[in-house]
Amino acid sequence: MKALLDTHTFLWWITDDCRLSNRVREIICSMDSELYLSAASGWEMAIKAGIGKLSLPGNLESFVFEQMSINSINSLPVRMAHALYVYELPDYHRDPFDKLLVAQARMENIPILTSDQQIARYPVKTIW
Repeated sequence: MKALLDTHTFLWWITDDCRLSNRVREIICSMDSELYLSAASGWEMAIKAGIGKLSLPGNLESFVFEQMSINSINSLPVRMAHALYVYELPDYHRDPFDKLLVAQARMENIPILTSDQQIARYPVKTIW
């Protein structure tokens, strides 16, 4: 199963946060899963770390890439088509990072592993 991790899902997974659902834990642990983390999530983490809203150990870039490698998570680049598709989406969600994740999930036809109910309002499959 292919799946796109929302930023909070990635962070909760790597920190073993109890808020992560059992279903999502099963998907991430499954050898049959093909997991993706969007470049938009990297951008979001960089911005939040830069303003003090996110604290991760050591160098952000090294830490994120190391965690992606350890957990067999692929990078999903942001293509121009993804960015432009955001224009087509209704304004259910004001967060530009999440809207970009929705656009990527729609265009790549993959579900998003997220607890965000605003994302679930879009015509995209969410799993929690």
